[in-house]
Order: sequence, then C-alpha cells, then structure tokens
Amino acid sequence: MPSPDLEFWFDLASNYSYLSVMRIEAAAQHADVSVQWRPFLIGPVFEALGWEGPPFVVQKEKGAYVWRDMLRQCRKYGIPWQQPTVFPRRAVLPTRIAVLGADEPWMPAWCRAIMTRNYGEDREVDTPDAVIEVLEQLGLPAQRIVEDALAEPNRQRLRDATREARERGIFGAPTFFVDNEMFWGNDRLEDALEAACARAPR
Repeated sequence: MPSPDLEFWFDLASNYSYLSVMRIEAAAQHADVSVQWRPFLIGPVFEALGWEGPPFVVQKEKGAYVWRDMLRQCRKYGIPWQQPTVFPRRAVLPTRIAVLGADEPWMPAWCRAIMTRNYGEDREVDTPDAVIEVLEQLGLPAQRIVEDALAEPNRQRLRDATREARERGIFGAPTFFVDNEMFWGNDRLEDALEAACARAPR
C-alpha cells in the first residue's frame, strides 16, 4: 500500500523553514509518510500581500523574540545555530538548484547543507562559489548543475512554483499540505504528519 503524501513548501532563506528542513525527513520516515519537497520564494508572496518584508524584520520587537526563539528551538532539536549577521540572506541560486533537483535523491541533503551553512555557520549561500563548494561536498557534478539551474526553463519553474504557492493561499514558510488542508509553521509539522496518516487508505 502506498505511503500517504505530505507537501512541504519551504523557502531556503526562511529561518523557520530551516527547522523543518533539518528534521522532516526523519520525522516522515518514522510516520511512514512520503514527502513532496516544494521549494519556492516567500519574498514575492510577501510583496503580493503588501508586506515590506518578513514580519519580524519589519517589527523589531518580534524580531528580538524570534532570534531568542530560534536559539531555543535549535537546542530542542539538536540543530546547529549561529544567528546570521545578514537576514534575510538571499538564497535564490540555491533555491533554483533545489527546484532543479526536486525529484533527485540528493535534494533533501542539498537543502540541509545550504541551510546549515546559512543558519548553523553564518556563511554566504547565494554565490556560485558557495553553491559549487556545497555541491562538490555532496559529490555532485557542480558545474553542470549550476548551468542547468541558471537556464531559463529552470528559472521559469521557480517562478511557477512561487506563483502556485500564492494561488494555494500560502502566506508564510514552512507550510504543509495534506490534500488541500494547510498547516503553517514548523510547530505544525507533527500535526500535518498525523493528518496524512489519518487520511491514508486502510
């Protein structure tokens, strides 16, 4: 019998997406749920909603809380954490690579490596040198992947994914879908997995 499905919409520049990217694969395997990784860009979604940027950048009090919260959450899950000196740190090229590799077995490892570099090491992720370094560490053909990621058909795939996120009603990252039921936020990952299991055919 096939495993139930969970759609995982995330942004590689999103700090709360970092928490889910780092733990969803193990959690889904434990629940016997199949994950569809759906990278997109949250920035254009914020713009469409009339927001000037992430709420905790616009509102400094919320921002101060979020960084403390991230420290607590990373300690809770045993995830590396170093508050980034640049936020939000641009991650368009890594996201294009994630879109390119959406159906490849290396895609989750790519996302974890990029997000650890950003949020665990406070290092640049959006330059060719940075992504080539990570790709080579994963044993992947770096130059070919970067060239394919920068090609217009793949750029369009990312634009299409971001448009679909807006059409689906996504307003933040990470977001999970079980069928058409939305669960927003890293703290709803377990609820989404439970819902996926509950809807699985018996």
